[in-house]
Amino acid sequence: MPALVGIYDAPGPVAECARRLRGRGFTRLEIYAPAAFPELDTALDEKPSKVRIWTLIGGLLGVTTGYAMTIWMSYDWPVTIGGKPFASIPTYTIIGFELTILFGGLATLLGLLVVGRLPYGRFGKNDRAYSARFSAEEFGLVVECRERDVQEVDALLRDHQAKEVSLVEP
Repeated sequence: MPALVGIYDAPGPVAECARRLRGRGFTRLEIYAPAAFPELDTALDEKPSKVRIWTLIGGLLGVTTGYAMTIWMSYDWPVTIGGKPFASIPTYTIIGFELTILFGGLATLLGLLVVGRLPYGRFGKNDRAYSARFSAEEFGLVVECRERDVQEVDALLRDHQAKEVSLVEP
């Protein structure tokens, strides 16, 4: 599938064009910017990130592991003190909490790598649409579309103040 690259001077037109393209059914969009701009983030993804599910699963796995490990250890190596129960949940809460934080953090890192498709990014290892000037002062909007939609996307990019529009073959 070919990709069209629109080059812009400001983040506003990029965000508006991305919203219009998403409204018309184009889902394979990528924005390159020299810095972070909130309007660009919301233009691409209006729904919350799926990384938080990874964090939740990691945290639940951590708290379960923390309590299961300490209870198992207390029954395997019992320390009898004044008739108290071997497995006392309040005393193991610290271990459960610490493993919740540890496993949640590691799962978040793994989720960032999986959901963000790192280290290669959305368009693959050799992204021909990227230009070094997107890291300096200009903004880039890459739209992957079918052959029949090239004219429509080109006109839409130019209507939203694109300085330059170029076609990149896969």
